[in-house]
Amino acid sequence: MSQNPPNLRPDLAPRALITDAPRPGQPTIGMVSLGCPKALVDSERILTRLRAEGYAISPDYGGADAVIVNTCGFLDSAKAESLEAIGEALAENGKVIVTGCLGAEPEFITGAHPSVLAVTGPQQYEQVLDAVHGAVPPDPDPFVDLLPASGVKLTPRHYSYLKISEGCNHHCKFCIIPDMRGRLVSRPAHAVIREAEKLVEAGVRELLVISQDTSAYGVDIKHKEERSHRAHITDLARDLGSLGAWVRLHYVYPYPHVRNLIPLVAEGLILPYLDIPFQHAHPETLKRMARPAAAAKTLDEIAAWRRDCPDITLRSTFIVGYPGETEAEFQTLLDWMDEAQLDRVGCFQYENVAGARSNDLPDHVPDEVKQERWDRFMEKAQAISEAKLAAKVGKVMEVIVDEIDEDGIATCRTKGDAPEIDGNLFIDEGTEGLSVGEIVAVEVDEAGDYDLWGRRLT
Repeated sequence: MSQNPPNLRPDLAPRALITDAPRPGQPTIGMVSLGCPKALVDSERILTRLRAEGYAISPDYGGADAVIVNTCGFLDSAKAESLEAIGEALAENGKVIVTGCLGAEPEFITGAHPSVLAVTGPQQYEQVLDAVHGAVPPDPDPFVDLLPASGVKLTPRHYSYLKISEGCNHHCKFCIIPDMRGRLVSRPAHAVIREAEKLVEAGVRELLVISQDTSAYGVDIKHKEERSHRAHITDLARDLGSLGAWVRLHYVYPYPHVRNLIPLVAEGLILPYLDIPFQHAHPETLKRMARPAAAAKTLDEIAAWRRDCPDITLRSTFIVGYPGETEAEFQTLLDWMDEAQLDRVGCFQYENVAGARSNDLPDHVPDEVKQERWDRFMEKAQAISEAKLAAKVGKVMEVIVDEIDEDGIATCRTKGDAPEIDGNLFIDEGTEGLSVGEIVAVEVDEAGDYDLWGRRLT
């Protein structure tokens, strides 16, 4: 049993779960999926197509005829991690196809690893398939290679990411996602709902709604209504909430219409959980980031959300050490945290990213100052988390079971915890007959800095 570490990067997806067992002689493709949950969904789509063509999927390099590395290009450290993964795949396997966000910079990849077979950008599924066909021709057995209706999933059976759009229309100076993934492109609402229905039919108990800007869903298609489903986040959330699964919203940009989601939380249609990337609190820092500079109004919104839904969990991410950030600006962020009392918080130290406009801003903060501010910020966030969790002791909560280890200890999550990035609730006795994916009631009897322990109620 381990507690969730406070420095867990909030941009990472869970480790890809691959359980395929290839038949004798079946062509096999390895998959390494790096980066955020949006990239994990891309990996699932690629593997679903490959499985339909008769390929087996391998979780390692050694048992594969070729390897796909789905890369991340969000930060320079993530780029370095991607290059390292590509190099490891080349050393272990030799046949490597690169895709994902870093694939938008093919020269950067081929300059470091000229022997890769192909480089494709994000969402370029057809090009990935073409590269796989060239490296390892398909050899399907129509009597054996049958694809489940729900496709290939890289997460546990009981939860699934549901991507509702691609791209982003914002121009935050520290971010190059719009350059890599393009402007906002929303999926038709009926297509999202149909995918969600299939997932729930296949046993998914929790839908994690993701995009680059979930609040803006449908803006690009003028909130078009088709087949009785309107492409607007409020309508979509209501429709998803009717399917009987937990619905968790991620990457909810703090537009004013977010307040319209709160009644859906109160009705139990979506989880009392909003993941909102505030990034900072000082108006001048936010201006330099090219983000809305209305931290005071945000506090008013948070107060209103909590008034209407007292049990709501608010998660966010922040950047410390942004160019030009003064000690006074950082102190404003700490003071804002004292007032906002956010439940779950992730934090990045600012990094330059090739192509980002923030690189050219003056007054970059020294690394040792970034680290010192990060330490102070996380100390503040940890104290808030500890106090909030201590207040839950004695309460009865619904939890979803993620794992049961060999000692019978169940790792669960409350409605206020997303997989990997938030905390856990552990049940360390009375777990006989409990199943992964089951939703049960527990009484909380102990709290830590980030995690809870509880007793299952019968």
